[in-house]
Amino acid sequence: MIPPAHFLASWLLANSLRLNQRDRMLVTVAGVIPDLDGLGYPVERLTENWDHPLTWYSDWHHELGHNIGFAAIVAAGVLIASQGNWRATLLAIASFHLHLVCDLLGSRGEDGYQWPIPYLQPFTSAWQWTWSGQWELGAWQNRAIGVAMLVVTLYLTWLRGYSPFEMVSRRADETCVLLLRKWLPRRDSED
Repeated sequence: MIPPAHFLASWLLANSLRLNQRDRMLVTVAGVIPDLDGLGYPVERLTENWDHPLTWYSDWHHELGHNIGFAAIVAAGVLIASQGNWRATLLAIASFHLHLVCDLLGSRGEDGYQWPIPYLQPFTSAWQWTWSGQWELGAWQNRAIGVAMLVVTLYLTWLRGYSPFEMVSRRADETCVLLLRKWLPRRDSED
């Protein structure tokens, strides 16, 4: 899946329990952060015609951030940042692993290459996650899941009064909620 889809999936998971704003953000970030190892992509594209291109994306994507070692670092970071909130920490671990499962299901390249997930890194390369039924990154399944997650996100925003924008801007968050509730007014409980 693409990073925006991972973001929505993680935000939805963060909203499966009643967490405060900080902890929702931590759970959401935990589900997106495995793709930090994909930041080599622009560098690789910019240097692809050099005599010695920097193949940071090809060499490192799914190697650095998609494994149990990085999951442990993320879990420790969330435990500290959430001030010992074990519910948020366990949900962040689930969010991290949801990212891996989503990649396992739908991240095959157009050339048929599967991005194996070296789950036991950095301890061993012995076990790599792959699935023969993995669909392409641009497949209809990923699009359908993305649209469904967007619809549920909009519904939760309308219902709960906060949106994923709460992580970056209070004003954008309030504007999003106001617009949704203007377009789809809430019924009062007295009706």
